[in-house]
Amino acid sequence: MNSDNNLEELCKLVRHNIITSTTEAGSGHASSALSGVELGTVLFFGGPPAGGFFRQDLKNPNSLENDRFILSKGHASPLLYSLYQAAGVVTRDELMKLRKFDSPLQGHPTPEFPYVDVTTGSLGQGLSVGLGMTLGLRRKFKNPPNVFVLLGDSEFAEGQIYEALQVASFYKTSNLIGILDVNRLGQSRETMLGWDLQTYEKRVSSFGWNTVVIEDGHNTDKVTEAYQKALAFKNERPTMVIAKTVKGKGISLFENKDGWHGKPVPKNQLNDALKELGEVDLKLKGGIPLPKKHEAAIHLEGEGSEGNSLEKKDYEIGQEISTRQAYGDALALVGQINPNLISLDGEVSNSTFSEKFRVTFPDRYFEMFIAEQNMISVAVGLQAVGYVPFASTFASFLTRTFDQIRMARYSNANLKLIGSHSGVSMGQDGPSQMGLEDLAMTLVIPNSTVLVPSDAVSVSKLVEEMTKKEGIIYLRTMRSPTPVIYKQDEEFPIGGSKVLAESESDLAVVFVMGVTVHEALRAKKALSKENLSVAVVDLYSVKPMDAETVARLAKKSKKVIVVEDHYPYNGLGDAVLSALVEKNVQVDKYVHLCVAKPPRSGTPEELRAYEEIDAAAIVKAVKS
Repeated sequence: MNSDNNLEELCKLVRHNIITSTTEAGSGHASSALSGVELGTVLFFGGPPAGGFFRQDLKNPNSLENDRFILSKGHASPLLYSLYQAAGVVTRDELMKLRKFDSPLQGHPTPEFPYVDVTTGSLGQGLSVGLGMTLGLRRKFKNPPNVFVLLGDSEFAEGQIYEALQVASFYKTSNLIGILDVNRLGQSRETMLGWDLQTYEKRVSSFGWNTVVIEDGHNTDKVTEAYQKALAFKNERPTMVIAKTVKGKGISLFENKDGWHGKPVPKNQLNDALKELGEVDLKLKGGIPLPKKHEAAIHLEGEGSEGNSLEKKDYEIGQEISTRQAYGDALALVGQINPNLISLDGEVSNSTFSEKFRVTFPDRYFEMFIAEQNMISVAVGLQAVGYVPFASTFASFLTRTFDQIRMARYSNANLKLIGSHSGVSMGQDGPSQMGLEDLAMTLVIPNSTVLVPSDAVSVSKLVEEMTKKEGIIYLRTMRSPTPVIYKQDEEFPIGGSKVLAESESDLAVVFVMGVTVHEALRAKKALSKENLSVAVVDLYSVKPMDAETVARLAKKSKKVIVVEDHYPYNGLGDAVLSALVEKNVQVDKYVHLCVAKPPRSGTPEELRAYEEIDAAAIVKAVKS
């Protein structure tokens, strides 16, 4: 343990690190980092003689027995890096490369720095990620490690914070400890509450959290007492430490002053700033204690036990079943095989059919209620501690989580997303419930995988494939039943396609996915009565796409028709065009049938006819 004097000296060292590294970088949020120095230093290096508040094996940062620390106010990354420099795992030379192109010490934390689990910096998401880690670690250990989340007061304006507060309380996550750095100043002005700690405390406690208030967040004794109290609660509630701090603390140039957010001390004023700190021992090191030994949790249900044994569904050709229902069957089946598979849902599990997993494996299902942004970030936290989360909701509601998905990509997250009720085929509920932008959202994510099955068999096979492939994968399902068109022994590799019809006399090739596969097959049948022929290709893997098959058939007929139940932009049509450009194939005619009119309530059949994405529209396009 460090003595109180050493804590004070370590705080001086951390401040010195923050100031010098940001000045050397020529950018960085020095003032935001300085307000959290005592909160971070006491957490890392303080604590009772038997061990510290925060425990981590520095030689094995990925160990699940470590406590977790999430810097939700990611712009304060100089604080994080300076703490680990004081811990002895970052050299001064490395620290001085902050924000440089070849440095893992980026402007906001990323897993490129080995002591960071997930990328932060888009404010409001860290508490949800911490909640996900907490839920995951509780499944692994009887006495799970603690998860600490350092938050800024500005990000408390984000609605996702309150989503996380509610769900954390619901799940009684007593090993989740938030630390709120109330430094009063935002980027451009004072925050809504300023230093009104009482209102912060009332708001947080009203969600069922323990609260500990520190009137002086720069007094190491008071911070120590607060952490001791926070870790002593035994009431199965999460805890929030709420600390009054000063932005830019210790440097008079910008202490408690507007206009310095995101700005370092200018080089010509650095010496004066450092003189304010007094003498600093640059060789001082703080010790972080090793984690405690954690006893593994024992799960009596949901691990593929005999009582939960499931048989694989056998679907018959022509059987009418929705792809969302088949998804539920498939998820429960693969859950039996993979004990690390977790299901989350936005309180629509009886519509997405994830309820089948909930009933079969209740201990591996987490209800996220109608709070989709929190759900995605919780899933990111779960995958960071070794689980494979499948998060489901309506495709239309999933679009509000784009930022969370975008940030998950920067965390290299292994995340499975399911959007049901896609397209105008959703039907009578009308446009607010129709997923029509979901492909555009997920296709743009680098290295993502996007899958759109057309029947129950393809869903089942693709869910299996999703469990084998790392990364962000989106599966689009439909509300209405569709006939089974594939045999049980068909395989659906990611990146593949299915040529459903092809002949030497084809007038055109029709590329389809999901519900439009069935419309294309109906169109082909109608055309055949007039001795007209078209090729039909099910592009169930929109990304990666089977560019070879697309190029071969487009080159063969020189006429391409793409039909999709999605808006015109960045969906199947653009993906097909990209494949043609990639393969340097030019065609004489390209027709794109998609949702181009403002949708409304109606039957799925009426709406597909209205949007001209049905069999009749395909027949018309072929004849034209």
